[in-house]
Amino acid sequence: MRYLSTRGAAPPLDFRETTLAGLAADGGLYVPEAWPRLSEAEIGALQGLSYAETAARVLAPFAAGVLDEAALRSLATAAYGRFAHEAVTPLVQLDARHWLLELFHGPTLAFKDVALQLLGLLFERFLAPNAAPLTVIGATSGDTGSAAIDALAGRDGVEIFMLHPHGRISEVQRRQMTTVLAPNVHNIAIEGSFDDAQTLVKAMFAAPELAGLRLGAVNSINWARLAAQVVYYFYAAVRLGAPGRAVAFSVPTGNFGDVFAGYVAACMGLPVARLIVATNVNDILHRALSAGDYSVGTVTATAAPSMDIQVSSNFERLLFDMNHRDGAVTATQMANFAASRRLAIPIPPSLFASARIDGDDMALAMRWAYERAGQVIDPHSAIGLAAARQAALDPHVPVVTLATAHPAKFRDAVERAIGVRPSLPPRVGDLFRREERLTLLPATLAAVAGHIREHAAR
Repeated sequence: MRYLSTRGAAPPLDFRETTLAGLAADGGLYVPEAWPRLSEAEIGALQGLSYAETAARVLAPFAAGVLDEAALRSLATAAYGRFAHEAVTPLVQLDARHWLLELFHGPTLAFKDVALQLLGLLFERFLAPNAAPLTVIGATSGDTGSAAIDALAGRDGVEIFMLHPHGRISEVQRRQMTTVLAPNVHNIAIEGSFDDAQTLVKAMFAAPELAGLRLGAVNSINWARLAAQVVYYFYAAVRLGAPGRAVAFSVPTGNFGDVFAGYVAACMGLPVARLIVATNVNDILHRALSAGDYSVGTVTATAAPSMDIQVSSNFERLLFDMNHRDGAVTATQMANFAASRRLAIPIPPSLFASARIDGDDMALAMRWAYERAGQVIDPHSAIGLAAARQAALDPHVPVVTLATAHPAKFRDAVERAIGVRPSLPPRVGDLFRREERLTLLPATLAAVAGHIREHAAR
């Protein structure tokens, strides 16, 4: 399998090279040269398999020529052995048609663990002994940072610099990053928004200040990370009757990576009835999908901070497909967007629906889940559930809401909504007694790149 840049000017890479590169040299994002397809028989054969075995089979086409199924099975078994639930991503039924897909049983209590535990092992496997260290740079709106740090802390040949917006993530999210004191972990709080952090990360891949460093990415701009998220769509759907039955998914999202993973699953042949893109009041994706208006507004801080985003990096991958995979057209679009902060686009395929969920509807969804189904859910999952319950779908189609974070990561918001303050699981129960370490910097390329250049291993 070879990988192409969405902007058409970078050389094709194999799976190993794509994983280590992260962002393409032309500023684009890597995608497979063609979407692999699984037959109905191959999808049906996933029924009853473990999560690790499912991962090996679903990811095999993406790693073709680099890793075989046996290698992927070994990596997946190691990655998911640290999860607190035997099913890794269990389904929980809410009523006759609504389900939660719990993605928060990993070590940092968020869906990012599902991909990043595997990505950390891939980095370690792909880095040659005695090669130049890989300097991983990432931006987080809350959960990516802790999951990436947990996956990479202490690993040989890798250093990680993680940017987060100062004062704009929950205390649990911050502490899960800043209390990891491994020498290869560097936490940077920037005086700005997540969008500022994400822009800085992209700029650093082309920054002359960092020339000579081998840079890698852990955000969902990294194809391997996004591919790992495709697995749980298959895992859930076959348990609800696929391939003989279509399934809809509601996905709380800001950066479009988790939704795009569902799109990839559909392209691979999974019968996805609808992908419901659930946004909060930072609704650029809802406007893009419902009205073709992909324009940047002001970031509003909410009780769902991981969704407080106005520039969704992974949307470029969908635009590339909508442009019939014409990299030159996509490159022009993205250049225009960077200059004007707005882009008029055709309405995307009918596979997508979207909803904008405000704070009141989010709280109502949290109360409904608690009072009617006995489930305590976090604000992001509640936004997904609210959108799922509003969606106009065939009543016979099951709807799976991706539950993206443990409710204890957002204790204050949960308590305000349902009057119950969730507790942290015992495995992270001492979080508030741990020492913190971080560096506060202005949101400028000079400041952040200078800090990385000073502290990166060579």
